[in-house]
Amino acid sequence: MVRERILASVRQASAVARNHPVATRSVAAVVAGLLLFGSFPPRPWWFLAPLGVAVLTLTVRGEGRLRAGFGYGFLTGLAFFVPLLPWTGIYVGPLPWLALSTACAVYLGVFGVLGRLVGALPGWPLWVALAWAAAEWGRSSFPFGGFPWGRLAFGQADGWFLSLAAIGGAPLVGFAVALTGTGLAALGSVLWSVCTTDDGRETMVSENGAPESTAVSGPVPATRLGYAAVAFAVLIMPLSGLLLRSALPDPEAGDRTVTVAAIQGSVPRLGLDFNEQRRAVLDNHVRRTEELADEVAAGRAPRPDVVIWPENSSDIDPLRNADAAALITAASERIGAPILVGAVLINPDRTTTNSVMVWNGAAGPGDRHDKKIIQPFGEYLPMRSFFRHFSEYADRAGYFVPGNGDGVVHAAGIDIGVATCYEVAFDRSFEDAMRAGAQLLTVPTNNATFGDSEMTYQQLAMSRVRAVEHGRALVVAATSGVSAIIAADGSVRQESALFAPAALVSELPLRNDTTLATRIGPAPERVFVILTAAAALAAALRRRSVTRVDERTGRRAVDDR
Repeated sequence: MVRERILASVRQASAVARNHPVATRSVAAVVAGLLLFGSFPPRPWWFLAPLGVAVLTLTVRGEGRLRAGFGYGFLTGLAFFVPLLPWTGIYVGPLPWLALSTACAVYLGVFGVLGRLVGALPGWPLWVALAWAAAEWGRSSFPFGGFPWGRLAFGQADGWFLSLAAIGGAPLVGFAVALTGTGLAALGSVLWSVCTTDDGRETMVSENGAPESTAVSGPVPATRLGYAAVAFAVLIMPLSGLLLRSALPDPEAGDRTVTVAAIQGSVPRLGLDFNEQRRAVLDNHVRRTEELADEVAAGRAPRPDVVIWPENSSDIDPLRNADAAALITAASERIGAPILVGAVLINPDRTTTNSVMVWNGAAGPGDRHDKKIIQPFGEYLPMRSFFRHFSEYADRAGYFVPGNGDGVVHAAGIDIGVATCYEVAFDRSFEDAMRAGAQLLTVPTNNATFGDSEMTYQQLAMSRVRAVEHGRALVVAATSGVSAIIAADGSVRQESALFAPAALVSELPLRNDTTLATRIGPAPERVFVILTAAAALAAALRRRSVTRVDERTGRRAVDDR
């Protein structure tokens, strides 16, 4: 009785889909985007990501026009990125937020085209998952250096897939989530065909109501084989990630240990104009460091070997301003440790660098890392004369220039790999540092310009992925929060509150061994892109040959649907 009611409901839904194919797919595309958004921090619902991919895959697959695949993917992209990225427009209005969301949505539109194209190939769940990975690579690379925010991997810090980052980095995590999703889509197709027909066959409907392919699952033996294949795709990736957790580094083990302090001085006020009180921001970080020194002297806290301040903790250039230099020197001497200071440094040509420098007490500045991946439309403005016509905030963008170097600074005998704020979103952020022998990683960041938005938690999740990817403890030092101590297995050992001064002190292991992901670098993503290109070419040739056959037999051509 229950089974008959379920079958009746499914067949009724199938009838609605047949009668209103475009509306049905459009709603499904929006649902897919909302599921993807729901999988990202601060929500712990990582398991929604494969469901979102599954719904989108079922939406874009079909024999209709490729541009329809783009449209459905684009709809999903808007439903995903518009709620994910509102922090980009908090203080500059909705235009930059909506423009960036639209640009990112275009890449999901590209995935929709690829998904429709390769979705007709045998073994399509694999090819569609590869297409997702290739689309993420494109968005992370173009234009203006790309924008990786919202990659599937960055929603998986609390999930079963995280440990795969130690094998193939963020690209492998994203591919694993996508393959699970396309496997779920295949399973859904098999179940749908069984529930809506009596013989295991179903007539699908294109966007204009025309019938598509009728061979969905075939006879019962093929259906059983299909069940086995999709069960493998659905289970193997998450279970592999879950089992690999035992192979991650012991969070307490290392060649030796050091004590590290992360200082969160907080800021006088949030917003773009917080920098107008640069001296107050510097004073806050000096004050909290001195308070920690008092706690050390009283025996309430261990003495740190090195202290890490956030990005922009001294927007007064201490190499040009004696007062700033004196304050930092006094704080370093009082705590009895070198301080990694996030500073804005002015170059001879009046450009600026976003730098992290080691300040060794009275000896002054030592090693420094100049941010190499700078943020377009924030730290610099590409095509400034053009974009200033669209926003009064255009001229508030900085004149920062990228640095070079290997990303490692040496402090207290420790090789520390640095990725400043925006850099951590990019796979290449720590590549040079790890090759140069980084034993510990840090992400100094300034989130005060994004208020109390979800941006802070999204970025923290990226840092957790990087810790697992490279098998290193990682320290996040933020001006206004959230600062955190992250172990090599991605777990958060300590975490500060937002908008409150804090000092996190922890004994952390130093390691010299490397993960497979560190050793192979960008190879997995390159393989994904090459395989996607090959599959797309094969599918395009196959589609063309089918069209020609249809034209010779008098049937309607695929491309005319």
